[in-house]
Amino acid sequence: MEFFSGWNWAAIGAAVAVTIDMAIRIVALFVVPRNRRPTSGMAWLLAIFLLPVPGLIVFLIIGSNRLPAHREEKQDAINQLVAGLAERENRGLISDIDAMSPAIESAVRLGQALGAQPMLRGNVATMTIDYELSFRQIAEAIDEATDYVHVQFYILVHDDTTDVVFAAMRRATARGVKVRVMLDHISAVRNPGRRRTAESLDGMGVEWTYMLPVRPWRGEYQRPDLRNHRKLVVVDGRVGFTGSQNLVDSSYNKRGNIRRGLHWRDIMVRVEGPIVLGLEAVFQADWYLETDTYLEQLDIETVETEFPGELDCQIVPSGPGYASENNLQVFVALLYAARHRISITSPYFVPDGSIMNALRAATARGVEVELFVSEIGDQALVYHAQRSYYEELLTAGVRIWMYRPPYILHSKHFTIDDEVAVVGSSNMDPRSFGLNMEISMVVRGASFVRDLDEVTDYYRANSRELLPEEWAKQPLRSQLLDGLARLTSAVQ
Repeated sequence: MEFFSGWNWAAIGAAVAVTIDMAIRIVALFVVPRNRRPTSGMAWLLAIFLLPVPGLIVFLIIGSNRLPAHREEKQDAINQLVAGLAERENRGLISDIDAMSPAIESAVRLGQALGAQPMLRGNVATMTIDYELSFRQIAEAIDEATDYVHVQFYILVHDDTTDVVFAAMRRATARGVKVRVMLDHISAVRNPGRRRTAESLDGMGVEWTYMLPVRPWRGEYQRPDLRNHRKLVVVDGRVGFTGSQNLVDSSYNKRGNIRRGLHWRDIMVRVEGPIVLGLEAVFQADWYLETDTYLEQLDIETVETEFPGELDCQIVPSGPGYASENNLQVFVALLYAARHRISITSPYFVPDGSIMNALRAATARGVEVELFVSEIGDQALVYHAQRSYYEELLTAGVRIWMYRPPYILHSKHFTIDDEVAVVGSSNMDPRSFGLNMEISMVVRGASFVRDLDEVTDYYRANSRELLPEEWAKQPLRSQLLDGLARLTSAVQ
């Protein structure tokens, strides 16, 4: 002990701390930027350089957007199954994409090459923005089920508003229909009503499972902020629903929302035709990921496919298990295809450089571009990050419409000219492009675009336009908050 008595332990401790600090920074320079977008890499490096130890801990927890190896293997297997849809061309399912405009054809081919399904012809699609009506429509479809019902929502809660759907599922199981339900685990933990929901699902005898569960004590773990954000329903392979709406009351049953009188505005699309098989493929893929069970409803060789309409539809599933940000690449390709107009609705609009460049290029060539967002936000960080882009957008000539409170405009869709529309669960932000499992549906058909135009006309009538003169008067405090939020939005 006498040997150590003369040591300056404070100096040694300081030297060790400095060494660890420098080692973290140096290693981060090699590890962090690898296979990561420059903006994301710079944001992570900034966090680690400012706070090396806390920054490293956070990076280790949420720094990778990859799925665990066993999930990636299953995702690859199911992707091969879904790719089999493209091999059924002899049944006449595949749209004639050669008849499309070259730019749209290119976007459709790009989507399929990056993991989307082929575009299928002969579909009917109708939409509703009435929150409660969409639940009644889903319940009516479930009441007509004779074989199976598949229900998948990011947020799925049994409350007074959604009871109509839960009652329909209960009646379905009572008459022998197979009902399967999936809901995101973390969203279930975070939202009120988890216990009642689980008890209801157990009590009615449905098969159900959480998606992306984070329960290390059961050996279930992945990056905890990876989310399955999809919303879809499939009934007997005949009728399907998808869109932006969760299966929960329009207030989300949260005290803060109720106190502020907030309600969500969403869109859901009801489809019939071959594209329902596409929705079924997405459900089946996620069911296999969570339960290790292959279902039999996707036996395309035996399905009697009808062609009730004239719409061409393509399902674009996206997420960590697919080609790098495939939904982003499809969206950008479609934006560059616009010749006359682009109309975007996104509650969380935090565009990366490729989208901003596409929008600037569009306005420069004379395309009219409009963006619908909410005037108020429900998530402070994303809300301020979104606001940080308003000056660039306004300068580029984009018209910004802000949906009036007390409503949160949660719909997610955009239209290109009078030919193509995209609707689904995906926002235009880094989370939806790189982290969340999303589902988008590309629809080609003038009738669908006209219907969606009526929806945006309704939005416009209930919004106010943000003008450059107003935005120029933003206080310095707001500019600072917006800028800081923009930096943090790149950390993923």
